[in-house]
Amino acid sequence: MSVDSPRLERLDAQAARRWAVATRSAFAAHRAELDDLNVFPVPDGDTGTNLYITLDSALEAAREPREQYPGSDTGVHGTLAGDAATLARATLLAARGNSGVILSQLVRGLSEVIAETATSGGGGGGLDAPTLARAVRRASDRAYASVTRPVEGTILTVAAAAASAAELAATTGDDLYGVAHAALAAARVALAATPTQLQVLARAGVVDAGGLGYVLVLEALELVIAGEPATDPVPAPVARLSPSALRAAAHLDGDDGRHGDARAERGGPSYEVMYLLSDSDEEAVARLRARLDVLGDSVLVVGGEDLWNVHVHVDDVGAAIQAGIEAGKPHRIAVTHFGDQQRARTLVSAHGPVAVVACAAGEGLAQVFTAAGALSVFNGPGRRASAGQLLDAIRSAGSRSVIVLPNEKDTVLAAEAAASAAAEAGLEVHVVRSRSAVQGIAALAVFEPAASSRDNLIAMSGASSATRNGAVTVAARESLTSAGPCQSGDILGTIGGDVVVVGHDLGVVGGQVVARLLDGGGELLTVIGGAGGGAELSAAIARLARESHGDLEVSIIDGGQATYPLLLGVE
Repeated sequence: MSVDSPRLERLDAQAARRWAVATRSAFAAHRAELDDLNVFPVPDGDTGTNLYITLDSALEAAREPREQYPGSDTGVHGTLAGDAATLARATLLAARGNSGVILSQLVRGLSEVIAETATSGGGGGGLDAPTLARAVRRASDRAYASVTRPVEGTILTVAAAAASAAELAATTGDDLYGVAHAALAAARVALAATPTQLQVLARAGVVDAGGLGYVLVLEALELVIAGEPATDPVPAPVARLSPSALRAAAHLDGDDGRHGDARAERGGPSYEVMYLLSDSDEEAVARLRARLDVLGDSVLVVGGEDLWNVHVHVDDVGAAIQAGIEAGKPHRIAVTHFGDQQRARTLVSAHGPVAVVACAAGEGLAQVFTAAGALSVFNGPGRRASAGQLLDAIRSAGSRSVIVLPNEKDTVLAAEAAASAAAEAGLEVHVVRSRSAVQGIAALAVFEPAASSRDNLIAMSGASSATRNGAVTVAARESLTSAGPCQSGDILGTIGGDVVVVGHDLGVVGGQVVARLLDGGGELLTVIGGAGGGAELSAAIARLARESHGDLEVSIIDGGQATYPLLLGVE
């Protein structure tokens, strides 16, 4: 626990936001592991991707004006109740797959208790220990209620165990941290036991992927309440069974009497169908849920009032959609064939048209990428490109093979999640791990539309990694950097993301950064001017570089990016 950040006594709006962001970071860090563990209800390998994209898209959408989420605003912007209601609505709209829909109901349960507490006048300062326990219980109840045929040994079991432990801790007088810690400890125990409840998990030697996802949610909560930075990596519990535990689980009786396991073992339906349903009511939704339960399995119909999210695994896609038409107005219909999804994961690169999706932090950079033939996605301070936005761009690129240039280190994980999700639709997507605009420009310079995606990936990755990158920015606050202390308003020069110069003049600091970049040699200097810089600053930097390196080629671009008056690259 951080010495400067004592444990929280109440979970307020600011802490809840840190919890959501920390959970997104955990989903991103463990996305591939969760996908690999995913064997139930079908081994479609997308639990981690769906959890990450659901929360990532919801958090980005929740930043938009509240009028986009009618019924989600308490009337007081920035309150815990208002933020929770907005996120619950956004998560319902963004939910992907079985795991994403259940996650939306966990968020809904938490939001309901927060709203009730605020209405009663007890939540002005945030949630205390007893209220947090009640919220964790409501989340579990909502998750169970969302599933037509609940199965033990899944995220539902883990959530229920966490809720019981949280309630016990609250009744014995534990503080906020004690309740969160008790919930997490019980969830870990329940997760480890999931293979004893589902034979499919025991045979694969893994715990339930969705259950592990919920453990990550609770780990993030404990970290935030403990006062740890929300950006700290969240450690994952052991996801695979020890040899002794595997042997014990594998010798269980094959029939535990629970719904769903036998159907999963013999293969189950071939398609996943999802859609949003509006213009309906509770009675029509009840009939829809019953009809879908006859048509298939893994039925989830969640929401209320004016909007429902519908999820089902079926063989008859048309019948599932027709049932929605009879119940209301289906839209955003998505159909996934599990066989195609599996084949897409082993897709071999083939020669043919290749498209590029590139992130741009400014209008000038967007024009550069567009002129080079890439589809540009804005990705700047306060408006980071979400995995959902990148996925939309990939799908609209018009090619079976797509290469993504994130062009910023914090967007790499979102790009990789979008690439994984796009594979479900049979698209071949690769991510060049470009961490700056100059690296993206270098990669795009060697792009050959007629070449295979594999050849382009090799060439573009090589060009990106060979480009040394630097930047100049203005310090927003007093801090201790790797180059020494700085004050608000000081000029910071960075190389590869690390501060190497602290000064007081943009031109001087920019010249020092360029000199250091050129110490390792180079033939081409790229200078990208941004807000607070201007053409004169870029020209001055170029002139200084040519004076010391007469044969140096210099390219000047008006990028228009915020935060960084100068972005610099040397090839």
